[in-house]
Amino acid sequence: MDVLVLIGRVLFVVLFATSAVNHLTRSKAMAGYTASRGIPFATAAVLASGVVLGAGAVSVAVGLWADLGALLLAAFCFSAAVLMHGFWAEKDPQAKMAEQSHFFKDLALGGAALVIFAFFAYAGHDLGLMVTGPALSLG
Repeated sequence: MDVLVLIGRVLFVVLFATSAVNHLTRSKAMAGYTASRGIPFATAAVLASGVVLGAGAVSVAVGLWADLGALLLAAFCFSAAVLMHGFWAEKDPQAKMAEQSHFFKDLALGGAALVIFAFFAYAGHDLGLMVTGPALSLG
């Protein structure tokens, strides 16, 4: 069971880890889109979100207070959904459809991150293949 949880953790964070790398290495390019969504200090916001994504991904993948890492990823997903993918404001039907897809993808990933948070906060001490147990405890 421990190996399956580890594989699931690693597969879950692949998207977040690659996004973190993009946020940190392509921040100027990403800042244009971020600014177009009305986010102030766009380059700083892209870099900060890259750090959040990277910290959350590493935390969940290696099991270093994975519950807190999952909360970081959930917070990123929910804020990105609302701040970056406001499909309700789009006039162009294609842009609206694309933003709606990203919005619901972020909601789903945020929900999955909350499930992972609860899983680690509840059963984290009983899981193997972790660097630390959970920082918080629900069980």
